[in-house]
Amino acid sequence: MLEIPVYSPEGEKLESLQVDEALFGSRVRRELLRLAVLRVENNRRAGTAATKSRGMVAGSTKKLYRQKGTGRARMGPKRTHIRRGGGVAFAKEARSFRQGMPRKARRAALDSALLARMLDGRVCVLSTLEVAEPRTKVVAGVLRALEVNGPCLLSTAGRDENVWKSSRNIPRLRVRPVADLNPWEVLWPKRVIFTKDAFEALIAARSQ
Repeated sequence: MLEIPVYSPEGEKLESLQVDEALFGSRVRRELLRLAVLRVENNRRAGTAATKSRGMVAGSTKKLYRQKGTGRARMGPKRTHIRRGGGVAFAKEARSFRQGMPRKARRAALDSALLARMLDGRVCVLSTLEVAEPRTKVVAGVLRALEVNGPCLLSTAGRDENVWKSSRNIPRLRVRPVADLNPWEVLWPKRVIFTKDAFEALIAARSQ
Protein backbone atom coordinates (compact mmCIF):
# COMPACT_ATOMS: atom_id res chain seq x y z
CA MET A 1 0.00 0.00 0.00
CA LEU A 2 1.10 3.50 -0.80
CA GLU A 3 0.69 6.39 1.62
CA ILE A 4 -0.31 9.71 0.09
CA PRO A 5 -0.07 12.67 2.49
CA VAL A 6 -2.97 15.10 2.83
CA TYR A 7 -2.16 18.71 3.63
CA SER A 8 -4.23 21.73 4.57
CA PRO A 9 -3.89 24.96 2.55
CA GLU A 10 -1.67 26.21 5.39
CA GLY A 11 0.80 23.36 4.83
CA GLU A 12 -0.15 21.28 7.89
CA LYS A 13 -0.18 17.52 7.41
CA LEU A 14 -3.62 16.21 8.32
CA GLU A 15 -3.56 12.51 7.46
CA SER A 16 -2.33 9.91 4.99
CA LEU A 17 -4.44 8.10 2.44
CA GLN A 18 -3.83 4.41 1.79
CA VAL A 19 -3.75 3.62 -1.93
CA ASP A 20 -3.49 0.12 -3.36
CA GLU A 21 -0.84 -0.13 -6.09
CA ALA A 22 -3.03 -2.63 -7.94
CA LEU A 23 -5.41 0.21 -8.85
CA PHE A 24 -2.65 1.64 -11.02
CA GLY A 25 -1.38 -1.58 -12.55
CA SER A 26 0.97 -2.68 -9.72
CA ARG A 27 4.07 -1.82 -11.76
CA VAL A 28 5.44 0.95 -13.94
CA ARG A 29 5.36 -0.09 -17.59
CA ARG A 30 8.29 1.97 -18.83
CA GLU A 31 8.14 1.11 -22.53
CA LEU A 32 4.43 1.88 -22.75
CA LEU A 33 5.06 5.09 -20.85
CA ARG A 34 7.79 6.08 -23.29
CA LEU A 35 5.50 5.51 -26.27
CA ALA A 36 2.69 7.49 -24.63
CA VAL A 37 4.95 10.47 -23.88
CA LEU A 38 6.34 10.36 -27.43
CA ARG A 39 2.78 10.36 -28.77
CA VAL A 40 1.87 13.46 -26.77
CA GLU A 41 4.97 15.31 -27.95
CA ASN A 42 4.37 14.36 -31.59
CA ASN A 43 0.73 15.40 -31.40
CA ARG A 44 1.86 18.84 -30.27
CA ARG A 45 4.02 19.37 -33.34
CA ALA A 46 2.59 21.88 -35.80
CA GLY A 47 3.95 20.12 -38.90
CA THR A 48 3.79 23.35 -40.90
CA ALA A 49 7.43 23.45 -42.13
CA ALA A 50 7.44 23.62 -45.92
CA THR A 51 9.73 24.75 -48.75
CA LYS A 52 9.09 25.29 -52.45
CA SER A 53 10.18 22.68 -54.93
CA ARG A 54 11.22 23.64 -58.48
CA GLY A 55 7.67 23.03 -59.60
CA MET A 56 6.37 25.69 -57.19
CA VAL A 57 8.82 28.46 -58.13
CA ALA A 58 7.75 31.03 -60.72
CA GLY A 59 9.75 31.08 -63.93
CA SER A 60 10.11 29.51 -67.34
CA THR A 61 10.94 25.87 -67.88
CA LYS A 62 13.04 26.74 -70.92
CA LYS A 63 16.79 26.06 -70.78
CA LEU A 64 18.75 29.26 -70.19
CA TYR A 65 20.90 28.59 -73.25
CA ARG A 66 21.61 25.74 -75.58
CA GLN A 67 23.47 22.79 -74.17
CA LYS A 68 26.36 22.55 -76.65
CA GLY A 69 28.54 24.90 -78.57
CA THR A 70 28.72 27.77 -76.06
CA GLY A 71 31.91 26.72 -74.29
CA ARG A 72 30.14 26.91 -70.95
CA ALA A 73 28.84 24.23 -68.64
CA ARG A 74 25.41 22.95 -69.51
CA MET A 75 22.61 24.67 -67.61
CA GLY A 76 18.96 23.86 -67.14
CA PRO A 77 16.07 26.26 -66.46
CA LYS A 78 16.22 29.09 -63.95
CA ARG A 79 14.00 27.14 -61.53
CA THR A 80 16.62 24.46 -60.92
CA HIS A 81 17.77 24.02 -57.33
CA ILE A 82 21.42 24.83 -58.14
CA ARG A 83 20.60 28.43 -59.04
CA ARG A 84 19.79 31.28 -56.71
CA GLY A 85 16.03 31.79 -56.56
CA GLY A 86 15.32 28.29 -57.75
CA GLY A 87 13.37 25.59 -55.99
CA VAL A 88 14.64 23.36 -53.19
CA ALA A 89 15.75 19.82 -53.90
CA PHE A 90 13.69 17.31 -51.90
CA ALA A 91 11.43 20.11 -50.66
CA LYS A 92 9.69 19.75 -47.30
CA GLU A 93 5.93 19.43 -47.30
CA ALA A 94 3.53 20.28 -44.47
CA ARG A 95 2.38 17.09 -42.80
CA SER A 96 0.72 15.79 -39.67
CA PHE A 97 2.78 14.06 -36.99
CA ARG A 98 -0.26 12.83 -35.08
CA GLN A 99 -0.07 9.33 -33.63
CA GLY A 100 -2.85 7.17 -32.34
CA MET A 101 -2.89 4.83 -29.36
CA PRO A 102 -5.60 2.45 -28.15
CA ARG A 103 -7.72 3.79 -25.31
CA LYS A 104 -6.72 0.98 -22.94
CA ALA A 105 -3.04 1.63 -23.68
CA ARG A 106 -3.49 5.35 -22.97
CA ARG A 107 -5.18 4.53 -19.68
CA ALA A 108 -2.44 2.07 -18.71
CA ALA A 109 0.26 4.61 -19.56
CA LEU A 110 -1.42 7.27 -17.41
CA ASP A 111 -1.68 4.78 -14.54
CA SER A 112 2.03 4.00 -14.89
CA ALA A 113 2.88 7.71 -14.81
CA LEU A 114 0.78 8.26 -11.69
CA LEU A 115 2.22 5.18 -9.99
CA ALA A 116 5.77 6.29 -10.79
CA ARG A 117 5.08 9.69 -9.21
CA MET A 118 3.54 8.09 -6.13
CA LEU A 119 6.49 5.74 -5.69
CA ASP A 120 8.83 8.74 -5.92
CA GLY A 121 6.88 10.57 -3.21
CA ARG A 122 6.00 13.42 -5.58
CA VAL A 123 2.22 13.25 -5.09
CA CYS A 124 0.25 14.93 -2.35
CA VAL A 125 -3.39 15.82 -1.71
CA LEU A 126 -4.77 19.21 -0.75
CA SER A 127 -7.68 18.94 1.69
CA THR A 128 -9.49 21.92 0.20
CA LEU A 129 -8.89 24.73 -2.27
CA GLU A 130 -11.46 27.49 -2.19
CA VAL A 131 -10.91 30.52 -4.42
CA ALA A 132 -13.89 32.85 -4.25
CA GLU A 133 -12.49 35.22 -6.87
CA PRO A 134 -9.44 35.21 -9.14
CA ARG A 135 -6.47 36.10 -6.94
CA THR A 136 -2.95 34.89 -7.64
CA LYS A 137 -1.99 35.54 -4.03
CA VAL A 138 -4.26 32.75 -2.78
CA VAL A 139 -2.80 29.98 -4.94
CA ALA A 140 0.76 31.30 -4.51
CA GLY A 141 0.28 31.17 -0.72
CA VAL A 142 -0.83 27.54 -0.88
CA LEU A 143 2.22 26.57 -2.97
CA ARG A 144 4.50 28.43 -0.58
CA ALA A 145 2.97 26.59 2.40
CA LEU A 146 3.52 23.25 0.64
CA GLU A 147 7.15 24.24 -0.11
CA VAL A 148 6.75 23.92 -3.86
CA ASN A 149 9.89 25.34 -5.45
CA GLY A 150 9.81 23.92 -8.95
CA PRO A 151 7.47 22.83 -11.75
CA CYS A 152 4.12 21.80 -10.35
CA LEU A 153 0.88 20.26 -11.59
CA LEU A 154 -2.33 21.14 -9.78
CA SER A 155 -5.21 18.80 -10.59
CA THR A 156 -8.79 19.72 -9.76
CA ALA A 157 -12.00 17.71 -9.88
CA GLY A 158 -13.47 19.86 -12.65
CA ARG A 159 -12.89 23.07 -14.54
CA ASP A 160 -12.61 25.82 -11.94
CA GLU A 161 -12.35 29.20 -13.64
CA ASN A 162 -11.25 31.03 -10.49
CA VAL A 163 -8.45 28.56 -9.75
CA TRP A 164 -7.25 28.69 -13.34
CA LYS A 165 -7.22 32.48 -13.48
CA SER A 166 -5.45 32.62 -10.11
CA SER A 167 -2.73 30.27 -11.36
CA ARG A 168 -1.97 31.45 -14.89
CA ASN A 169 0.53 34.11 -13.74
CA ILE A 170 2.54 31.69 -11.60
CA PRO A 171 5.59 30.37 -13.50
CA ARG A 172 5.89 26.61 -14.07
CA LEU A 173 2.45 25.83 -12.69
CA ARG A 174 -0.16 23.97 -14.71
CA VAL A 175 -3.78 23.50 -13.68
CA ARG A 176 -5.63 20.56 -15.21
CA PRO A 177 -8.90 18.77 -14.44
CA VAL A 178 -8.24 15.19 -13.38
CA ALA A 179 -10.16 13.92 -16.44
CA ASP A 180 -7.75 15.74 -18.80
CA LEU A 181 -4.46 14.39 -17.43
CA ASN A 182 -1.98 12.69 -19.73
CA PRO A 183 1.34 10.92 -19.00
CA TRP A 184 3.49 13.82 -20.21
CA GLU A 185 1.86 16.33 -17.87
CA VAL A 186 2.15 13.94 -14.91
CA LEU A 187 5.87 13.28 -15.47
CA TRP A 188 6.82 16.88 -16.34
CA PRO A 189 6.61 18.53 -12.88
CA LYS A 190 8.51 17.85 -9.68
CA ARG A 191 5.31 17.91 -7.64
CA VAL A 192 1.80 16.70 -8.44
CA ILE A 193 -0.91 18.14 -6.21
CA PHE A 194 -4.47 16.84 -6.26
CA THR A 195 -7.40 18.45 -4.54
CA LYS A 196 -9.14 15.91 -2.34
CA ASP A 197 -12.19 15.82 -4.61
CA ALA A 198 -9.97 15.21 -7.64
CA PHE A 199 -8.04 12.41 -5.94
CA GLU A 200 -11.24 10.71 -4.79
CA ALA A 201 -12.59 10.91 -8.35
CA LEU A 202 -9.32 9.40 -9.63
CA ILE A 203 -9.52 6.47 -7.20
CA ALA A 204 -13.24 5.95 -7.82
CA ALA A 205 -12.70 5.73 -11.60
CA ARG A 206 -10.11 3.00 -11.11
CA SER A 207 -12.13 1.07 -8.54
CA GLN A 208 -14.96 0.37 -10.95
